[in-house]
Amino acid sequence: MSAVGQAEGRAAAGGPVSGPGGGRAPGAGVPGGFMYSPADEERRRGVRRMKLIATGFLLVATVVYGLAKWAGAAGAGAWAGYVAAAAEAGMVGALADWFAVTALFKRPLGLPIPHTAIIPTKKDVFGRTLGDFVGENFLSEQVVRRRLRAVGIGARLGKWLAEPEHADRVTEQGMAVLRGTLRVLRDSDVQAVVSEAVTRRAETQEIGPGLGKMLGRVVEDGGHRRVVDLVCVRARDWLMEHRDSVMDAIEGGAPGWTPRFVDRRVGERVYKELLRFVTEMRDMPEHPARGALDRFLADFATELQSDRDTRERVERLKRDVLARGEVQDLIQSAWSAVRSMVVAAAEDERSELRLRARASLMSLGARMGSDERLQDKVDAWLEDAATYVVTTYRDEITSLITETVEGWDAEQTSRKIEAHVGRDLQFIRINGTVVGALAGLLIYTLSQLVA
Repeated sequence: MSAVGQAEGRAAAGGPVSGPGGGRAPGAGVPGGFMYSPADEERRRGVRRMKLIATGFLLVATVVYGLAKWAGAAGAGAWAGYVAAAAEAGMVGALADWFAVTALFKRPLGLPIPHTAIIPTKKDVFGRTLGDFVGENFLSEQVVRRRLRAVGIGARLGKWLAEPEHADRVTEQGMAVLRGTLRVLRDSDVQAVVSEAVTRRAETQEIGPGLGKMLGRVVEDGGHRRVVDLVCVRARDWLMEHRDSVMDAIEGGAPGWTPRFVDRRVGERVYKELLRFVTEMRDMPEHPARGALDRFLADFATELQSDRDTRERVERLKRDVLARGEVQDLIQSAWSAVRSMVVAAAEDERSELRLRARASLMSLGARMGSDERLQDKVDAWLEDAATYVVTTYRDEITSLITETVEGWDAEQTSRKIEAHVGRDLQFIRINGTVVGALAGLLIYTLSQLVA
């Protein structure tokens, strides 16, 4: 493993990081500093190579200047003056640009010269300036709306969702989120919320008028007659199957002084009348008892809507029912049943839930891809949401940038930036040497022509 890889491994483990020779690696383990990657180390090597090249240009200019001055003193001719002037100006340009480039990252030669080591000393100012710049130029409402409107997210999103593989991907991710959410939620918390919500809504909502309207419509449409038919059929069947029980109940309620055979005859008569009555109600749609029941239900429906006493009795009954533990247990157990059902449907790739979700996404995508009005609505929703986030949290976002930059170590920040841009800056030194030499040659030539 390379030294850089070992340093990174020790940093990831939280241990001290040493550089070559046992010293602390640049930026390693420094609070607020940067961790250098192999790519950063490669950049730093490139910067060092460019520094050597730029310094080489300065040394060449210095050597040429010395040789030209020596040749001029030895009577080599006028050309020595031109070469010496060019080399002298090249040295001046190289030294000036070396000073300018070095002053960005540190103090040249360690001297406390004003306005040097700009990046380490002005780091916090740069952070605040960068935060203000981002807030003004990237997080303004006008910029966000203009950029989102130019992108046309609604149309692009519609075309993307209309593709079956994309709809499958969104459905799969949505089902995963749904499953994770349902499994993370605590049953006791959700059950308590559902129970409280149902109970509170039921307590605040008067059910009498609603029940009265519903019962009135059922009676008017004759929907209750099937229930009456079912009750009559079940009552007749029960009487047929439990004849002895009915007879015993009737005989048991007779006075003790009546003879047994009289009680028996009376019981048989009552049983036959009950059976006949139930059978006639079953077989005769126009039976008087059915009509009486219709009138009773219609009157009861009217009382539920208009009679205060009836409505109050219904409300008391409702509160009594809601207060029973069985009802609360039923409300709470409903959540477990719903959750299990939804989780199972979300896991099954062929479930109706997933198929409908996929079909709905593809249908929505097709509409968004072709309906310009829907596209405009989606774009407007996204713009409003984005601008709300920007205008509400812009200060928090910009302060995050400022505080992050302020938390960086000044020296390590300077090293990191130099590793990324230092190679290009060395070309400034090289260009300064070349341009200075050409400028010096031109100035010397003009001065000779004027003289």
